[in-house]
Amino acid sequence: GAVVGRGIDAVQNTASRAGHAVEDAVTGTNDSYNNDYREGSTTSGIFRDRSSAEKAYQSLHERGYSKDDVHLMMSDETRDRHFADGSHTELGDKAMEGAGVGSAIGGTAGAIIGAIAAIGTSVALPGLGLIIAGPLAAALAGAGAGGLTGGLVGALVGSGIPEEHAAEYEEGIKNGGIVMGVKPRNAEDSKYFEEQFKNNDADKVYRY
Repeated sequence: GAVVGRGIDAVQNTASRAGHAVEDAVTGTNDSYNNDYREGSTTSGIFRDRSSAEKAYQSLHERGYSKDDVHLMMSDETRDRHFADGSHTELGDKAMEGAGVGSAIGGTAGAIIGAIAAIGTSVALPGLGLIIAGPLAAALAGAGAGGLTGGLVGALVGSGIPEEHAAEYEEGIKNGGIVMGVKPRNAEDSKYFEEQFKNNDADKVYRY
């Protein structure tokens, strides 16, 4: 009787898990996001260019987040391509100012994200110069040189990104992507940012 009971429980548990999986598929919930918001978690994604990153930052800015709340990661080459091309946009001008070229200071979200990129900390890695700006820069500095022993993946893990996502972000950065992340202050912001990142063509949107 006990064996049969346990067998029924196992079947019910399996059915319950399957039911949750179906529910997740219908609601769009997956490993990259779920509704169980955790305080202190980070939402991040990879953006293919400055324009998409700028639009995503605008969504953060409109919710009352500042440059101090946002982290960016990209290669030296990506920063030079997107933020130091001399284009006369507020974003480009602010980035150039931060690089020492000089221009008018802008106060828009685009200008701010350019400034974040311009003042990013440069980390020398084998075969790649990595730019890290925002809270992750401090986290990586705290990890010390040991965080860099694994190259870019080691740097990403050292800055707080889970190892299972670090390899994907490494590929994105090497392919010219811009990694942006933020720590949402509440569950509503967490879901909103995840949606906004995806709406602005972010890839590998995760919360950790």
